[in-house]
Amino acid sequence: RLSCGSASADSGTEKRVHRLLSFQRYLHSSRLLRGIPQQIPLHILDEDYSGQAKCMLEKVGNWNFDIFLFDKLTNGNSLITLTLHLLNQYGLVDLFQLDMVKLWRFLVLVQEDYHNDNPYHNSVHAADVTQAMYCYLQEPMLSKSLTSYDILLGLLAAATHDLDHPGVNQPFLIKTDHYLATLYRNTSVLENHHWKSAVGLLRETGLFSHLPAEDSMNMERELGSLILATDISRQNDYLSRFRTHLDQDSLCLNTASHRHFVLQMALKCADICNPCRPWELSKQWSEKVTEEFFQQGDIEKKHKLTVSPLCDREMNTVGNIQIGFMTYVAEPLFGEWARFSDTRLSQTMLGHMGLNKASWAGLQQEQTTAEEVELSAAGADAGGSHSKEIPQGSREY
Repeated sequence: RLSCGSASADSGTEKRVHRLLSFQRYLHSSRLLRGIPQQIPLHILDEDYSGQAKCMLEKVGNWNFDIFLFDKLTNGNSLITLTLHLLNQYGLVDLFQLDMVKLWRFLVLVQEDYHNDNPYHNSVHAADVTQAMYCYLQEPMLSKSLTSYDILLGLLAAATHDLDHPGVNQPFLIKTDHYLATLYRNTSVLENHHWKSAVGLLRETGLFSHLPAEDSMNMERELGSLILATDISRQNDYLSRFRTHLDQDSLCLNTASHRHFVLQMALKCADICNPCRPWELSKQWSEKVTEEFFQQGDIEKKHKLTVSPLCDREMNTVGNIQIGFMTYVAEPLFGEWARFSDTRLSQTMLGHMGLNKASWAGLQQEQTTAEEVELSAAGADAGGSHSKEIPQGSREY
């Protein structure tokens, strides 16, 4: 996946076969898709869920929702199960007259197109972002203003926002002359690819083929606008615009363009909300995203490339990366979101982030102290043996 150029024909065939078998597996395992008429309420699907997963879905709006546990309970199908549940909960399947076979196949293909060998950018991350997006859609400022169309777009964008992510960042793709960087002219390379991949699956499954062509095209375009907003390199542009709206009290959620902008900000928050989760969840996400950075750094070292910032496991730790991310990226964004939606959830997120930042700082201090003690002990040993060699402390985190 990390080499230049497109995948081989063999791997493409293998992927298509894998998709086909995956869909057949779900087709035969679901009572709904074995001949039960579509008019029967969608909650019949609950019979396919395990009891514990079903119980968790009853609390899907809780901010401490454990997506890792949910993924285990659904046998690795958290994204499919969660997204389908939320679409059903909002009544969007009936409202938009979505064909259940097409919808089910679309969600299966979406989940399949995430690379679950990525430590971070995988289908569990997509499910986590979708759950966070649902929490934001439930906030009073949004729930009383958004249309069903807005909600459908928001959930689909969350589920597909990192589709087919290769596990490396844009600078890596550019400096290795990857075909995606060339295709999108080094601009929002990954985000453009996620969007186009999502559109490809929508068209492949014909999920919106029953809608007028103009409506379907508008939906694809607005889906892209949401996904492109997650480009972290454009963070300051969106944040500045959001801050200006709040300073001038100029957001009017009766206006479609303003609702769309708020959806963009909600998706941005959902995408990077890991520091705002309870410590037990936040720590796991921090370790996963850092490991993905380090794996990229290992590849860059192997191929004699300049190691990207934050990607050298010898020079960085989970703690210092996370503290920097919270300080310069997460805190400014969630501070403004709390101005927009001053609710218990917003204060909870800011509270968790403060505690998590302090926890990482504490772990950093412990690590530094341990290294100093180790160096001191090693120095004493060296002095006693009159060795001229200066031992180096362990830099492992």
